[in-house]
Amino acid sequence: MKYLNQLTTVFAAAAMGLMALTGCEGGDLYSVDAPDWISAKADSIAAANTPEELEGMMEDVYTIGATDYTTGWWAAFSKYYQIAEGQVWNAQFNLNINPAATNTYKNFAMILCNDEDRGAANYQEYGAIRFDNQPSGNSEWGTYIDRSCVESNLTFDTDTDDGVDKLGGKVTVTIDRTVPNLFYVRITNGVVTKTYVQKTAMPNLNADPGNTNIRAFIVPEGSYINFLQTNIEPIGGCTSAEDKLPLSMKLNGVPRKVLQGTEMADAFANVTATVEFEQGVSKAVPYADLILQAVPDMYSLGKKTIVAVYNKSYKGENCTPVIASEEFEVVDKMFTCVGSADNTTAFWGAHSEAIKVAPNETFVTTFTNYTTGANNWNNFIVVLASQDGSTEYGVLRADNWGWGTGWAGEQLSSVCNPSGGQSDWSSWLAAMDGARVTVYVTNNGNGTADVRTVMAGTDGNTYTQDYIGLNTVTNPDDFYFHFTVDGCHLEFDEVVGAENNSTAFWGDHSQAYRVPVGQTLTRRFKNFTSGGANWNNFVIVLASEDGSYEYGVLRADNWGWGTGWAGEELSSKCWSSGGQADWAEWLAAMDEAMVTVSVTNNGDGTADVRCVMVGNNGQTYTQDYLGLNTVTNPQDLFYHLTIDGCHLVFE
Repeated sequence: MKYLNQLTTVFAAAAMGLMALTGCEGGDLYSVDAPDWISAKADSIAAANTPEELEGMMEDVYTIGATDYTTGWWAAFSKYYQIAEGQVWNAQFNLNINPAATNTYKNFAMILCNDEDRGAANYQEYGAIRFDNQPSGNSEWGTYIDRSCVESNLTFDTDTDDGVDKLGGKVTVTIDRTVPNLFYVRITNGVVTKTYVQKTAMPNLNADPGNTNIRAFIVPEGSYINFLQTNIEPIGGCTSAEDKLPLSMKLNGVPRKVLQGTEMADAFANVTATVEFEQGVSKAVPYADLILQAVPDMYSLGKKTIVAVYNKSYKGENCTPVIASEEFEVVDKMFTCVGSADNTTAFWGAHSEAIKVAPNETFVTTFTNYTTGANNWNNFIVVLASQDGSTEYGVLRADNWGWGTGWAGEQLSSVCNPSGGQSDWSSWLAAMDGARVTVYVTNNGNGTADVRTVMAGTDGNTYTQDYIGLNTVTNPDDFYFHFTVDGCHLEFDEVVGAENNSTAFWGDHSQAYRVPVGQTLTRRFKNFTSGGANWNNFVIVLASEDGSYEYGVLRADNWGWGTGWAGEELSSKCWSSGGQADWAEWLAAMDEAMVTVSVTNNGDGTADVRCVMVGNNGQTYTQDYLGLNTVTNPQDLFYHLTIDGCHLVFE
């Protein structure tokens, strides 16, 4: 059976810090006082290198980047083209600009490097020249690139100016090394022409001084390229336009979980496949071109396998099929998610609710992280900002990187203290698909903030990450955090108690968290109750870490007990407001009530507990247990939640 649907996949996009720009105008490295004959030669080269006069071209037909415009920076690359001294490289390709693109940099960059593969020990870059021209932005970068050598007939003042569409169409690239003291680059589509004329030779960055080759390769961002021809055979050879047979296939965007009863066309609408053909050609295949089957079925609960078949050649002719499969699970309940369950949400494409963290408070959140596994940054992101988002204190990625007002990515070495193995990136990335993550966000109240992340990977290892002393919180009373995603999704699926509210008192417990001296620790959850009695709701337990000493047990209905004080004394310890005295109304409102519990360690042997309950009727109920004087060891105060004929889902 074939299922047809419009292609809507969005691959992960990444926010990635770029290399520092190096301007060389007036410097010693690049002399602008070149002889007149070099300038004349540069002009003659510019006049000669037009698309109409290309000779000796070889067919080199392949696609760079996803055809749905979702390729992020440094995610897709052309072949390597080696340019020896005395050679001219000419290449032509069709540049496809996203019609919805709003940024001028959504085109491509020409990367110039030594004669090494990316990632090799001796790999070095001269720099990059992008097709757009923005003197105030990052349209060129690199240690050996002199930005004063750039000219273009289309210049952008900012990266949000209109006109990126003018860069599309058939593009011709020329790199000329025929003159010893000249390095010349020209990029044109007949409408926009950009040149780079450096009146000195590029230095030799190869480890072997006898090897003077320079390599060039192309990197798109938010666009894709259909390469056409070249006059220099690339490493690995040219790709013929003759028809090619598929060799293998990989599925993209398969959801981890599907809600029971969801139709195939709805569940897998965002699935695509990357098909590898003969001669190194690959392309993205849309959902409509795949034949899909769920094994053993689509409707019963449990682990399943989606099998995809593709039976077309590169030119679309019928041929021997290739097959790929991925596992998914049919479930009867979907918890709160940030991002699409098939991990197709791009960077900044989905956000959780923003939560306020008061001075001297720590907010704790737990979730499961699912990732495409394509890049290290395709995982959760923590955003620290003011309530309205106008002031961004910091954006912290899961892979030890971030940015924000007042500090840059390269300064993270002084504030990020990773441990537990993140340096083994391949192992860490694989372990992050399904990892249980706990994030602690602390507002120190003095203009600084701490963020601790504990990632329990699927490989059994625990990875930790500390961003300590972020000193950009200009207003500690206006400090919020939320989560966003990039080619991943977060599932808030921590549950205490059976979902039918049948778990008896003390029958299940949440994780216990330490409350530091002088600090407040806050958690938030949704309370579901059987409604049988007032006490069939959440219960707060204050105790030592090992549980051997119980400081107090506090119910949601203004009652409790503990060592050193009895339930009848609660009248002096608990202050309630907002209507709990109307017990029938309150109990009905507590089913699916959003509850925030904050425990403060006063450091003097006392503790305060505040519960804020937003009922299903929209009314807010508060409850304060103040000055509980039974904390015999303030250094050993922990709290957790238990239940009684209810269940809790942590948000």
